[in-house]
Amino acid sequence: MRLIVDSGSTKADWISIDDDGKILFTTQTLGLNPEILENNEIVERLNDRFDILQNKKNATHLFFYGAGCGTDRMKMNLSQTFQSYFPNAIISVEEDTYAAVYATTPKGQKAIVSILGTGSNCSYFDGKELHQKVQSLGYIVMDDCSGNVLGKELIRKYYFNKMPQELAEAFEKEYDLDPDFIKSKLYKEANPNAYLATFAKFLIQHKEHDLCKKIIMKGMKSFVKNYIRQYDNCKEVPVHFVGSIAFYLKDELQQTFDKYDMKLGNVLRRPIDGLIAYHIANK
Repeated sequence: MRLIVDSGSTKADWISIDDDGKILFTTQTLGLNPEILENNEIVERLNDRFDILQNKKNATHLFFYGAGCGTDRMKMNLSQTFQSYFPNAIISVEEDTYAAVYATTPKGQKAIVSILGTGSNCSYFDGKELHQKVQSLGYIVMDDCSGNVLGKELIRKYYFNKMPQELAEAFEKEYDLDPDFIKSKLYKEANPNAYLATFAKFLIQHKEHDLCKKIIMKGMKSFVKNYIRQYDNCKEVPVHFVGSIAFYLKDELQQTFDKYDMKLGNVLRRPIDGLIAYHIANK
């Protein structure tokens, strides 16, 4: 039994396949980002899903692609946790960008591959190896155009009284905007980046409103300038995306790419389906 996992900070998609590629079960846990979770919290999230718990000794391989796995220290830490939990499995832990590459990029082809979900990332794939120009410093400093950054910008507009009244009233109906509640979510509970990203849903739903449109387009311009244009051949190769922000704002992405004369490639909400095909082909 092989387990394939695509994990962001918000959620993790799990698929179990046999040697013939037949799907045995699918499930979903909360995100398993080792940069913001302790080992015991990761184990608790695994135990919360019966399919995972009952099959932990049956797994022969675990292919894990996750946010927060960009450094050797985080990879090692998570690998050790998984090895204890899945004692009979060969463990492979890679950063989530590899999942995006395998899901979107035909074998041997060159591309720039980006993630726009709760967090954001961008790498160049030369057909064999992954290259990264920008080292992530986490959601507080970076993550341009991600769900958490867009959500943070929206709530700032609300509290700085820069949100038109009709939009503010709609915003108030959707969320608990009490300052003490927000600060508790940000400073006393796990996954504050995922909490901030929940506000991005409202932004997408009201993307035709001038204020929302300005926030979105400003974020995309920032992502292109700070991430994609780091690569000299950004106008020569396709730029693929995975993540809910990219998926639901594909039209806005296309508008931005047209402005910078770049080629928008595949845009997937989740890479998990592409990962299945990849691992069947490369078993």
